[in-house]
Amino acid sequence: MPTARRLPIAPQQLALQIFVMGLCAFFLASGPSAAAEIAPTKFVTTNGITVLVLEQHFLPIVEIHALIKAGSAQDPSDKAGLANLVASLLDEGTTTRTSKQQAEQIDFVGGILEAKASEDFTTASARVLKKDIDLGFTLLADMLQRPAFHKQEFERIRTQLLGEMASDNDDPGHIAMKAFNQLVFHGHPYRWPVNGTEETLAKITLADVQAFYGREYSPSQIILTIVGDVTLEQATTLVQTHFETWKQGTSTARSTKKPAPVERRTVQLIEKDLTQSTIVLGHGGLPRAHQDFYSVTVMNYILGAGGFSSRLMDSIRDKQGLAYGIMSHFDARLMPGSFWVNLQTKTETTNQAITGVLAEIKSIRDSPVSDQELSEAKSFLVGSFPLRFDSTAKLAQVLAQVEFYGLGFEYFTQYPKWIERVTKEDVQRVAKQYLDPKRYALVVVGNIAKAKVKR
Repeated sequence: MPTARRLPIAPQQLALQIFVMGLCAFFLASGPSAAAEIAPTKFVTTNGITVLVLEQHFLPIVEIHALIKAGSAQDPSDKAGLANLVASLLDEGTTTRTSKQQAEQIDFVGGILEAKASEDFTTASARVLKKDIDLGFTLLADMLQRPAFHKQEFERIRTQLLGEMASDNDDPGHIAMKAFNQLVFHGHPYRWPVNGTEETLAKITLADVQAFYGREYSPSQIILTIVGDVTLEQATTLVQTHFETWKQGTSTARSTKKPAPVERRTVQLIEKDLTQSTIVLGHGGLPRAHQDFYSVTVMNYILGAGGFSSRLMDSIRDKQGLAYGIMSHFDARLMPGSFWVNLQTKTETTNQAITGVLAEIKSIRDSPVSDQELSEAKSFLVGSFPLRFDSTAKLAQVLAQVEFYGLGFEYFTQYPKWIERVTKEDVQRVAKQYLDPKRYALVVVGNIAKAKVKR
């Protein structure tokens, strides 16, 4: 994956780090009230870029964050990893700058320039001090509009990604999640890792990279978020100066096909000579914009996302001593993601752990949670909410995603209310609707002969 460009400990970089720490302290001191101040100005440029500007003048930092509505979900099925490879090459030289020149220019001012892909979108961003805002815009606009895609850099980055994959293949957790996604998202683009596989990455050509960029990168595909010590007038002028000549491309059709549900208990056992079994168990979930998302968030916190206060941790770790850690998770994606529980246990206790997980899933479906569980879940979710955007970088990312998923900017003030509104009846209702202890995918990586997993 692409890495941020940094000087080892340059004075400018040290200053930027100090300012960022100060920003974190501001948000921590402000608490949930800081969310009330998050009201960006939104406009659309003549060539179709959606721009969000949020002025914050207490620190001289500016984050310029571009969300491109193209991720691994747009990869051709036989060339998974293409969107990620394109993103990885954005900061590897343009038609006007070499990769070395890009790095030297951003390093000189102690800034950060980076790009990365995910399932639903790609992001590219520049973080600079206020005095260097024009350079930040210049470098970001250059890499978005004029990537060079040099053959030499293409081969180097692809080789680097293949090396990372080889390392990942020794990680039982990675192996288990990769297999789990293949089962849950069978026939859907979400089934592939964002960086692809050795087989699919080897098939990608430089022409594929250029074609994907030409097809997916255009002004109407961009949400440009500008957060920090900048006025709306300055931001508008900088956007016009650096992006108005970017010509609109042809619109690309988007597949709205949803992943098919898991129809029955499906088991995949992967042999690896280990003393522990890595277990992933779950099924399909719900999209981020779903009206039940907040009730599911509370329910899942109680089930397995709440750390030591979760039911899974209490039962599987504390009472039965089967695992050091265990968690449950709902993916937040444009289309329905997945729900999964992940843990490692001794080979001999594999079946006991699986049985224990299913028992907890059944329990939260069958009877209401306690008043204390509900209260603790709400308290944590509301109290930790401001930490999601306790820096200019995080805030720019969240703003872009709020726009991308269509959540509305009232999200920042209403989130605590939406969480507080969840009742015990809501928790049980969504548990019954979105958890299924009978139809699920189960992946076990370990010594299968000794584990004796029940099929």
